[in-house]
Amino acid sequence: MQRWRGYESVPGGWGRSVVTIGVFDGVHRGHQAIIGHAVKRAHDLDLQSVVMTFDPHPAEVVRPGSHPAVLTEPVRKAELIEELGVDALCVVPFTPAFSHKEPNEFVHDVLVEALHAAVVVVGDNFRFGHRAAGDVTMLETLGRTFGFTVEDAPLVAEDGLVFSSTYIRSCVDAGDVRAAAAALGRPHRLSGVVVRGDARGRELGYPTANLMVHRYAAVPADGIYAAWLTRTGENAGRWPASVSIGTNPTFSGTERRVEAYVLDFSGDLYGERVSLDFVAHLREQRRYDGIEPLIAQIQTDVEQTRVMLA
Repeated sequence: MQRWRGYESVPGGWGRSVVTIGVFDGVHRGHQAIIGHAVKRAHDLDLQSVVMTFDPHPAEVVRPGSHPAVLTEPVRKAELIEELGVDALCVVPFTPAFSHKEPNEFVHDVLVEALHAAVVVVGDNFRFGHRAAGDVTMLETLGRTFGFTVEDAPLVAEDGLVFSSTYIRSCVDAGDVRAAAAALGRPHRLSGVVVRGDARGRELGYPTANLMVHRYAAVPADGIYAAWLTRTGENAGRWPASVSIGTNPTFSGTERRVEAYVLDFSGDLYGERVSLDFVAHLREQRRYDGIEPLIAQIQTDVEQTRVMLA
């Protein structure tokens, strides 16, 4: 898959293509359907398929301070899009100047001049241009002017529930990682660099890997979870992990942390970038009146994790 930063980076001589546009945070089942439709249409027409997305999230530029929690970091999002068979990914820097492009200007500059769109595939709630003034009907009208067609991909729903990034964020925020996984089509993933903590877990007999995650990362609600920890590089592998998210109330902590006790693992993860795929919520965070009941509960959590991931 070719990757371009900015629509100005599209190589000269790029032929006509089938384009789909969106933030695609999470690359969830709804996004997969839209992108999959674009890939199929490109194959049918013997054209190239292009996914156009944005960085940073448009909300942060249009309404500073409103950046939503991020379900997939840019590198992960690109990997997931590539797995869907896309030919090219165009990541457009969403700047204040870009946000002020009027709908017809956006279509002319980006879809026509840069990407040479023959077909544009969008969801039926698609909006574009300054102040989101453009909709699917306007896009169809502009398509007739500039020589491309628009295909409206229906939203994906199950039991009357439409899958959306907003819905999945709400699931993660509530700790319902099973519901999030059902909408994503895979477990919710949280990635970060392992940093040194208080070494309290080691003292208790359960050393933990403390993850420093991105400030906008969609971190599940405080609680204990069963997850898979993935390590990449020359020591790549996957291990079951019992994950604690919260402030460690038994020790009157104030800093919210993501700590993973990795089962059946020995070694040093400090400084490595690892990922956690959340499978199940085991319980809420609690404050214990001593070390012994805390250790007993951790042991129970570990046993439950092993059963959940068996």
